[in-house]
Amino acid sequence: MPWTLLRGAGVTLLVAWFVLPFVPILLWAFADRWPSVGSGSGVLPDWGLTGWPQALDAGILAALARSAALGLVVAVIATPLGALAGRALGWRIGRRLGIPAALILAPVALPPFALAMGLDVVLLRLGIPQTMAVVVLLTVFALPYTTYVLRSAYAGLDAQVEDQARMLGASRWQAIRSVTLPALAPALSAAAALAFLVGWSDYVVTVVIGGGRLVTAPVLVASSAAGTGSDPLVAVLSLAVVLPLLATVGLSAVLARRSVGAGLR
Repeated sequence: MPWTLLRGAGVTLLVAWFVLPFVPILLWAFADRWPSVGSGSGVLPDWGLTGWPQALDAGILAALARSAALGLVVAVIATPLGALAGRALGWRIGRRLGIPAALILAPVALPPFALAMGLDVVLLRLGIPQTMAVVVLLTVFALPYTTYVLRSAYAGLDAQVEDQARMLGASRWQAIRSVTLPALAPALSAAAALAFLVGWSDYVVTVVIGGGRLVTAPVLVASSAAGTGSDPLVAVLSLAVVLPLLATVGLSAVLARRSVGAGLR
């Protein structure tokens, strides 16, 4: 009984830790103004929808489309690359990670701003278009996440399953398509979601490498917070960025659960 109470309290605190910061944002998104406590007004703000037309005028729909496109492109590239690297680490290298693991984790270990500033000069000298350079660099940042999710999945899967399928007459590609990929479906969904989130939520790389020309949703939020002084606008923009993230995580969890259920049947 005490352990159940402690676990329930821990879950409650964890949920509160994530939910409470969104309460002021949600209130500001449906407020015109929020007078200070000493002004004689109540605790709640003056309700209104001022921020929503301001967000549309600021170009939130176009910024969301750019963020979605960037996240999808990063996911499409980083997920299969992570699957190849995860296959090598999980099935071939096994526990002898060493240098390969250090190289893959290097983008996560290094400060993003320093890495972006260092590569910016290289990319400019190579003449790579800015948008393509942003995609390449964000794919590098997403690769450690996709690799290690899929490395764990490969490590938990018997490497002989493909050999058994080939002994029954399947080609190598048929074995991968019919046996390995269905078994890895939950991990692939999780890896793709993580890669999408890297592309969707990035600010540093998009600003530094994109030179301010690629205005994604996070870039628009940051510029509005620094320059407009409109709390309702910033709150609406923040919600527009956060809600698709939550939807992506939820969709990934649902797909993973369905994949597991299909595998059990």
